[in-house]
Amino acid sequence: MKARRNKKQIPSFRKLLKTSKVKLENKLKNKQFKQQSTLKKYRKEQRKLRQAVKDAVSKRPIPLEDPKGKRPGKRIEREEEEEEEALPLDMMDEDDLQLMKDLGQRASFLTRDLSSSEPVHVKKRKREHVIEKYEKIPRALQTAPEKELIHLLPIKDKSGIIPQTREKPVIDSNQDEEDQEEVELEEEIIEDPVRELTLEEHLTERKKKLQEKKMHIAALASAILSDPESNIKKLKELRSMLMEQDPDVAVTVRKLVIVSLMELFKDITPSYKIRPLTEAEKSTKIRKETQKLREFEEGLVSQYKFYLENLEQMVKDWKQRKLKKSNVISLKAYKGLAEVAVKSLCELLVALPHFNFHNNIIVLIVPLMNDVSKLISEMCCEAVKKLFKQDKLGQASLGVIKVISGFVKGRNYEVRPEMLKTFLCLRIKEIEVKKDTEDINKPKKFMTFKEKRKTLSRMQRKWKKAEEKLERELREAEASESTEKKLKLHTETLNIVFVTYFRILKKAQRSPLLPAVLEGLAKFAHLINVEFFDDLLVVLHTLIESGDLSYQESLHCVQTAFHILSGQGDVLNIDPMKFYTHLYKTLFKLHAGATNEGVEIVLQCLDIMLTKRRKQVSQQRALAFIKRLCTLALHVLPNSSIGILAINRILMHTFPKTDLLLDNESQGSGVFLPELDEPEYCNAQNTALWELHALRRHYHPIVQRFAAHLMAGAPSEGSEALKPELSRRSATELFETYSMAAMTFNPPVESSNSKRKDKVIQGDSFLNEDLNELIKRHCNEVGTHLPLDFTKYLQSSLR
Repeated sequence: MKARRNKKQIPSFRKLLKTSKVKLENKLKNKQFKQQSTLKKYRKEQRKLRQAVKDAVSKRPIPLEDPKGKRPGKRIEREEEEEEEALPLDMMDEDDLQLMKDLGQRASFLTRDLSSSEPVHVKKRKREHVIEKYEKIPRALQTAPEKELIHLLPIKDKSGIIPQTREKPVIDSNQDEEDQEEVELEEEIIEDPVRELTLEEHLTERKKKLQEKKMHIAALASAILSDPESNIKKLKELRSMLMEQDPDVAVTVRKLVIVSLMELFKDITPSYKIRPLTEAEKSTKIRKETQKLREFEEGLVSQYKFYLENLEQMVKDWKQRKLKKSNVISLKAYKGLAEVAVKSLCELLVALPHFNFHNNIIVLIVPLMNDVSKLISEMCCEAVKKLFKQDKLGQASLGVIKVISGFVKGRNYEVRPEMLKTFLCLRIKEIEVKKDTEDINKPKKFMTFKEKRKTLSRMQRKWKKAEEKLERELREAEASESTEKKLKLHTETLNIVFVTYFRILKKAQRSPLLPAVLEGLAKFAHLINVEFFDDLLVVLHTLIESGDLSYQESLHCVQTAFHILSGQGDVLNIDPMKFYTHLYKTLFKLHAGATNEGVEIVLQCLDIMLTKRRKQVSQQRALAFIKRLCTLALHVLPNSSIGILAINRILMHTFPKTDLLLDNESQGSGVFLPELDEPEYCNAQNTALWELHALRRHYHPIVQRFAAHLMAGAPSEGSEALKPELSRRSATELFETYSMAAMTFNPPVESSNSKRKDKVIQGDSFLNEDLNELIKRHCNEVGTHLPLDFTKYLQSSLR
């Protein structure tokens, strides 16, 4: 039987040498540690012995009767002499130290506490604490003057009556003298009152103070802008001026500081979000430049946070009508401060959507969009619109939409319509599906290996390969990732918008928010899922038939319906005839005065309903709309007339057979029924566009030009053709171009240059000679007042 093999490997010489070194080091360390511990123990014992000797010396027996003439000074001197006679421990032998140690452990009259009544031979506790011994020694009390006590009413407790006393306060004569001096100084100050300044002097003083403050603010701001990293601490100094206490310049200085800090943060803020450092990052060693940058970022974030908190507090103070204790600023001035604070918040919302605390600014701004003050509400709504228009990715827009949706729901849909009108500025134009993303980012077709071999050399193939690799990496890094993220954010934003719209359509149909909802649905209808189309069209038709809507709201319903049908709704088999009828009926209800806002919606609806759906529109319907639109053009403002005539021109080009309206001979049977609200059955082919003759004599030159153009059959060439600046523009563009909202004639009226005449004609010379004689004769006749007999003239007229 073989011997069992040992599994443990034999260590090499190097390993043994290494382990032996480690062992020697460990032994040396242990030896040193033992020496240190023994030394510590010895020092501890020496300290205890010294303490025991001191205790024995201090516990000398005190005679019970101390003679009166004895002075305490002698006693102290004697103790000091005895301490000098005592040998130091370092000069004593080991045998003497052991003897003293044994003596210290024994109980004798030297170590006995005379104040205790215990017998001498009582067994002492082992290892008695030095502090406890020290506490038992009687102390020599300082000779303090006895304080007088005032006896108060006793308190009764379970244990019995407890007497109550209080020390009588000792009046210090020095304190009295100081108080008297202070009173005298105050009297002297009162005796010399400050001279009151006049109004001019006061204004001059205020102007001087304000100029000093402005210079100080400018100096701090310029220092921060010149070197932000080094002078970041000056931001705190500038922010402290928000608490200006001088009542003369407090409001103005605070406003200036708010605006200055806002502009500073817009300039020095980096283009990335600053995150807090982790514990591992804080502990690691870094270069000086990195440390300086970190300090700058931390200081910037903290000061920016405090600044936003100050602005929020100003707005809250104004909303709550709350005065501060200092009363430096009046309640009236709080409104001006709050407006400046809100303006700064709006600027930061738009300028720094990427930086820290942007969501906090959104939470502050959104409730102010529904504020009672129209100025603040418009300011906040405009800021949100601007943010929506410039937000390309959609991250900031999503945050705002979430807060607005929650706010509208929390207020039970009782908010300003302007809040929902901001949704119209969202930059969402694409349908978030994979097919569209593939169409947008079509993959670039690279050359195959055979094509490269035929057309390129070896070096060119090498360069081409590297170039294609780089292009692939760039496309993966930029295009696909950013597009996917953008589409995801847009989808989420649109879902929240439609949820808000559908809630209002379902629960608050009589809310003033309905026009804004319908306008929003009209804009984003092409992005709604096809599954909701049937239900949405039924709801829109029900709203129109209810009769509770104004003409403008009903026009929005029609516009929304045709936006739905013009996009993905083409696949649905829905007859929109009821919406055509409603628009035809609503045309004569438009406001013909200055508030002709409905005309723009009508122009948009006609473009979708007639021009873009030309294949589904019959000739009878087109003729009826052209006739009614020409009649409408007689009643509205010039810019509306121009837009309507431009639409008629497009319809006459789209439906060529409508030129029969320019002929006065009737076609077919029947009579035109202008009061009938059904465009299919009003027999519009039996009438003519006589309105164009009246419009040809319109006071506006562009309306005259369009009327003459349509009477000639809307030619594209010839003398009656329109100029390119009129023919190439759409009806909506022409409506906006010639708008009279600025209360000016557009185009401006040409000034007539009156020629200077030598002879000025006056008075009667303008009239004919015969007419002058007739006027004179009638003026010279004496007027006689006779009773008027109407019956005589009536009988004669009847004969």
